[in-house]
Amino acid sequence: MAVNFANEAPDVIKEYLFYLQTIKGRSEKTVDEYYLDLRTFFRFLKIKRKMTDVPFEEILIDDIDIDIIKSVSLMDAYEFMNYLSRERSNSATSRARKCSALKQFFNYLTVKKHYLDVDPMRELEIPKNKKTLPKYLTLEQSIELLNAVDGNFKERDYCILTLFLNCGLRLAELVALNMSSIRSDNTMVVLGKGNKERIVYLNEACISALNDWRRVRPNDGLKDRDALFVSSHHKRLSRESVQKLVQKYLKKIGLDAQGYSCHKLRHTAATLMYQHGEVDIRVLKDVLGHENLGTTQIYTHISSAQLEAASNKNPLSRIKANK
Repeated sequence: MAVNFANEAPDVIKEYLFYLQTIKGRSEKTVDEYYLDLRTFFRFLKIKRKMTDVPFEEILIDDIDIDIIKSVSLMDAYEFMNYLSRERSNSATSRARKCSALKQFFNYLTVKKHYLDVDPMRELEIPKNKKTLPKYLTLEQSIELLNAVDGNFKERDYCILTLFLNCGLRLAELVALNMSSIRSDNTMVVLGKGNKERIVYLNEACISALNDWRRVRPNDGLKDRDALFVSSHHKRLSRESVQKLVQKYLKKIGLDAQGYSCHKLRHTAATLMYQHGEVDIRVLKDVLGHENLGTTQIYTHISSAQLEAASNKNPLSRIKANK
């Protein structure tokens, strides 16, 4: 969905979004999501207050000013959360994101700009998410996925899957890789969230896959000469193209209908490093480019096989009652 908040948003929201992008270093995608969440809230507010009678998706919010914002209450936010749940069937995750967007926006207006004397969202509670374990491929499935690669771009596709499964890259990080990202000391510079760079060390499998791809990578007629992964049209490979090729190989090994995706390959890399490589959780945090250790701790889940093995290793596991 194309978003143009510079033309659509009122000045007070536009100012906040520019602050997020230029001062806080948020990505364009993140800023667009903040705008869409705020737009949904103010559309709801205009309907609630009978300020418009046009269909929801056509409501403009360019007339929202600081006086309207000052009139917003905590009850408005809770009614909005109820509306999202009942009328728009938003999941707890989606509602939590919109709730967070509201809290951060009103905090900015209160603390940074002093437009408000009291933050009406200070007591707004974020909906709790169900804790679900991340979906990931087993070691055997990961090997099967790599072995499934074929076709005219097999070196490129194999390299992409290898980097996902060994380095735990995000999709956006992978498509942004340049030839210059790969350094002579067998490390790779990755541009993560918030334009933060991190160094990823390349193992033997990654080095081999990169060498194979770079050996056949086209060099003439490229639209972006530094792009590491390019398409048959000699353009930088897009996010959508990478998603399609990952889905193609997942389908080939029978995993296409089970909720796997590029991000699940990132989960796979993290899980394999933690469970099989015994990588310390703090090291894993840096490998994945997480801001907080709490984000990384989802990978400390333990498989049922490990639980069973732990039970069997108890020194009392074979002690039975005398008969």
